[in-house]
Amino acid sequence: MAFYGQNKLRLGEILVQAGLLTEATLERALKDKGSMKIGEYLVENNIVTEDDIAKALSEKLDYKLIDLQSTTIPEDILSLAELKVLKKNRVIPVGYAEGNMNILQIAMADPTDINAVDDISIITGCQIEPLVSTPRAVMLALDRYYGSEDMKSRIDEYAKERLIREEEDIFDENINSSPIVVLVKEMIDKAARQRASDIHIEALEKEVRVRYRIDGALYERARYNINVLPAIVARVKIIGGMDISEKRKPQVGRITQIFDRVEYDIRVSVLPSVYGEKIVMRLAAKKALNREKSQLGLKPNEMKQFDHIISNPNGILLVTGPTGSGKSTTLYTALSELNKEDVNIITVEDPVEANIDGINQVQVNPKADLTFATALRSILRQDPDIIMIGEIRDQETAGIAVQASITGHLVVSTLHTNSSASTITRLEDMGVEPYLIADTVVGVIAQRLVRRLCPECRKAREATEEECKLMGADPKKKHIIYDPFINHRDGRCTNCDGMGYKGRIGVYEIMEISHELKKIISRGGNADEIKEAALKEGMHTLRMSAAEYVLDGTTSFSEMMKVSFDS
Repeated sequence: MAFYGQNKLRLGEILVQAGLLTEATLERALKDKGSMKIGEYLVENNIVTEDDIAKALSEKLDYKLIDLQSTTIPEDILSLAELKVLKKNRVIPVGYAEGNMNILQIAMADPTDINAVDDISIITGCQIEPLVSTPRAVMLALDRYYGSEDMKSRIDEYAKERLIREEEDIFDENINSSPIVVLVKEMIDKAARQRASDIHIEALEKEVRVRYRIDGALYERARYNINVLPAIVARVKIIGGMDISEKRKPQVGRITQIFDRVEYDIRVSVLPSVYGEKIVMRLAAKKALNREKSQLGLKPNEMKQFDHIISNPNGILLVTGPTGSGKSTTLYTALSELNKEDVNIITVEDPVEANIDGINQVQVNPKADLTFATALRSILRQDPDIIMIGEIRDQETAGIAVQASITGHLVVSTLHTNSSASTITRLEDMGVEPYLIADTVVGVIAQRLVRRLCPECRKAREATEEECKLMGADPKKKHIIYDPFINHRDGRCTNCDGMGYKGRIGVYEIMEISHELKKIISRGGNADEIKEAALKEGMHTLRMSAAEYVLDGTTSFSEMMKVSFDS
């Protein structure tokens, strides 16, 4: 184990002195960690965070703590060492010490790694001043500054080796150093580091374009020559468990990959297009769906409504919205909240997106005649208290959900509708009688996700009269709102990497089914009548909720319009 500083303190002792660990916890961790480094074990088991370790090392060793995200590194500094050396040692040079070009400052995941310090010192010919950062921050900075160069070198390597070992590379899981294997792996790793939800690998006429969907928007990250597409597609098919010889039909697959000690479930879709096969990989961190209720972004009044709806012993709770609006996260959060020892919860999903301890989860399998409807019939004989249906897709599933709720079960599910009120009429369209809907549905939550403005670079301005009207604000008063500042050239914001936004927050329209609404629904009232009555009872529409975030500077006016265009 490495020693830290002149006092030869080990990392565990530093964390104990910083009050982040007790002696007993440290002893237990040292016994259980096996071959892992103590820091890695503590982070993986959520005992401390990488930031906790960095702060403790900085304070104890008197090394400066650096925020790499808000640091701009000059090109002449970046060219001092090769990427493979920096990656191996988990370091990145950031600049010279003030007034002395013989002392190079480097951000390090482990500032006491003497071998890393020696390596960089020999290569650069400078004395080294270590700065403290986290492993994740260092790797993200390496991606940002060296990413395109790294990918290009992989493609060049592939071109050289193509004639010799192309087939061997894409099939053999053990050839971890082959260019295409590394290229695909790093493509996924970088997407995870950059918080991407999807990777798009697209065949253009002469190029392969790689784009990442980050916070709901697509950003181009690389372009390669079209001749590497077959190898990339073949490699993805192999690790996704698909048929490598089938190039004319769409295929789906699944990959499980652990990155930064987080397990990712990656769903893969391959679709033939004019110039070759297009790949989309959807990344989902399994832990990301199991959130605390407070992390959903519900405002205090919405939290109260949410709690009241899920406390119903029976009935149907529906969460609605388009693909990628966070419905699954809301459902899993509700289930985690309801998951108690005295409650039997069973889910039917396609597919099971995250595993929750204590909940019985069933994955549909149409080939074995295990559909939503057939699974639900069997589940009703399993003495459930709460049933979660991944999605109500047809009349049969809707009918069984209604039956289950009438017989004393709480049913939670999703629907693809635009608003809370239109969800009721969608159930009617599926053939459910209005009086049954009124009797069983206890609440509808319509939701969307809006991007958060970057707090470092957002630009303030006065809202126009038309914007005030659309937000429901008094046009006679002055209202300050914010726009994203997007600059893709030198001087771009390092906090958001020039995107103008960073992260997303939920926008909700929660409609509790009151006695008055039951009367309107049971007599077959249309969506407009239902919405009008709900508004009188205090419901906030998606636009009203999003407008609050525009006025407090959380998001932009354009984001509000995207999620509430039809309001």
